[in-house]
Amino acid sequence: MSVLVTQDDVNTYQADGVVLLRGLFADHVETLRAGIERNMAEPSQYASTNDRQGETGLFFDDYCNWQRIPEFSSVIKSSPVALVAAELMQSETVQLFHDHVLVKEPGTSMATPWHQDNPYYFVEGKQTISFWSPLDQVSDATLRCVAGSHHWPKDVVPTRWVSETAFFEGDYIPVPDPEAEGMRIVEYDMEPGDAVAFHFRILHGARGNKSEERRRAFSVRMVGDDARYIERPGPTSPPFPKHKMEQGERLREDWFPQLL
Repeated sequence: MSVLVTQDDVNTYQADGVVLLRGLFADHVETLRAGIERNMAEPSQYASTNDRQGETGLFFDDYCNWQRIPEFSSVIKSSPVALVAAELMQSETVQLFHDHVLVKEPGTSMATPWHQDNPYYFVEGKQTISFWSPLDQVSDATLRCVAGSHHWPKDVVPTRWVSETAFFEGDYIPVPDPEAEGMRIVEYDMEPGDAVAFHFRILHGARGNKSEERRRAFSVRMVGDDARYIERPGPTSPPFPKHKMEQGERLREDWFPQLL
């Protein structure tokens, strides 16, 4: 075990699919803030401001920028996040999948809809993990996760966040209303550099940011030993075009570098 992860953390992650890690990126907060400012000034082709009629504020998100935003690459490689990922996933190897930035400026009303990441991705496996780290203190606009939802027999339908239409059709269950259905939602008051680790199949979302402070968050997603490429019913998000991988293959390491 590393000093940042206990056996209880591993047990919680395996059982609930989500665990809070205090201070995982505490030494990297300023670097990540600088990276987010660079990212917002120089957005990629995948960037979105999630404009929805009737909503206020600005909800910016962008992903797959670690190769062009040096701050992101530096933190991914110099922080203990890959070692922590291996311990929580119980995996010998760790591959980087992608990074994701999510910024809700003060007064942003739009919520992050309930969703699982897994059905959007072209990777399948039990050994998957995302880290969500706020770079500002958060309480109401923190990440919310449905504990144990990574054990559900089917994924929920992937939807477009703004239109709330299906990303593509398939053998999915409807997106539930966790509060109305009495599901166990875990959420945490968090300080800059804390992190929530959660499985790709965990149902999660976040409220809007009604505070007078920014809510900047950096996410990084990784996969382990059993993760394999899988074809989905339609184009995935992120799309990673022209990858040339075949069903059942491990992700190509020139695109998804092995960190451990």
